[in-house]
Amino acid sequence: MAYKIIYKKRFQTKLFKLLDYLKTVWGDNVADNFVNRLQGRLRTLSKQPYIGASSTVIKSVRSILITKHNRLYYRIKDDTIEVLNMYDTRSNPKKNPYKKSE
Repeated sequence: MAYKIIYKKRFQTKLFKLLDYLKTVWGDNVADNFVNRLQGRLRTLSKQPYIGASSTVIKSVRSILITKHNRLYYRIKDDTIEVLNMYDTRSNPKKNPYKKSE
């Protein structure tokens, strides 16, 4: 059974900003490759929702790596996956509410 995926507004906002940046700085090809990779990860996630690692702060939140620079955070509720947010793995870890900074 495939889980239904819904996207929270903050994820959508961050995704659109990232895609705009990728298109402006790196070109359409890089942005398209990112979208394809994200769609692939989401397809896998809808079939195997528990593959992501649990958050160190909020146990109901899980995460998967999209690229080496982007991590997607999500929550499973019944037969739905809520995509909560996406964070740049290179950014300040203190700003990520789903991960303990050391």
